[in-house]
Amino acid sequence: MDSDAVINRRAGWLFGAVLVGGGLVATVWYWLAQGRYTTYQIDTHDPVSGLIVDSPVEFHGVEVGKVKRVELVDPRSIRVLLAVSDDAPISRATVATITARGLATRGFTGYVYVSLEDLGTGSGRLAASPGAKYPVIPTRPTRIVNLDVAIAQVNDNVQSMTDILQTVLDAKTVVSLKQSIESLQRVTKAMSDNTARMESIIASAEKTGRQLEPLVESSKQTVKVLQTQVLPEAYKAMANLDDLSTTLNGVATKISRDPSVIIRGTGPQALGPGETK
Repeated sequence: MDSDAVINRRAGWLFGAVLVGGGLVATVWYWLAQGRYTTYQIDTHDPVSGLIVDSPVEFHGVEVGKVKRVELVDPRSIRVLLAVSDDAPISRATVATITARGLATRGFTGYVYVSLEDLGTGSGRLAASPGAKYPVIPTRPTRIVNLDVAIAQVNDNVQSMTDILQTVLDAKTVVSLKQSIESLQRVTKAMSDNTARMESIIASAEKTGRQLEPLVESSKQTVKVLQTQVLPEAYKAMANLDDLSTTLNGVATKISRDPSVIIRGTGPQALGPGETK
């Protein structure tokens, strides 16, 4: 056999062996990699626009897996399979939310991903239910706002505001608003023109107040004198007058009863003939 043919045959065998060895290594690596991930299932009735295979799965903001499959179960149900690292702390308290993150590094318009959080009340490792193929993670309502949905909402809001303005601001209302604005402008101009006059009036008022301060202080002193000196003496004089009035009333009463008191006085009278004490 020709030596060149032998060399070519051996090279072919060597190349085939390398291919087979590479395939075996790839297969082993694939199975080992698959062994480090667990498949979980989430079910939702909400739209999942933008969620695709290989979309990230994050646990408390840290990427822990990928989306393996997104499939429509019926007209109102969607099943999503997740490949999550065994190191992720998935438990019966874990809850999944399909949400969107805008202006992120994965694209200017953002991307949709599955967010996992411990928001439930359970504990322990999440396992598949009897008869189920994969463990099922409970879901919360999706929080996806696409650009077209946001623009549509803004357009609806603007249209609603336009309809309200057209209903409220009829021709008569517009004329009234214009007149009110013109009146306000006139008032503002008048206040601006009379600013110097108002400042002068305020300054005069402050000056008058400073001039009245001595008079107010003198009035306070006068009131104090009246309270401490004049009024007590006046109260005393009034009391004396009251006593004098009482005495005069008593004398008048005696005179009215016995007018002879004016002549004989009020002292004891001399005894008459035959009178004894």
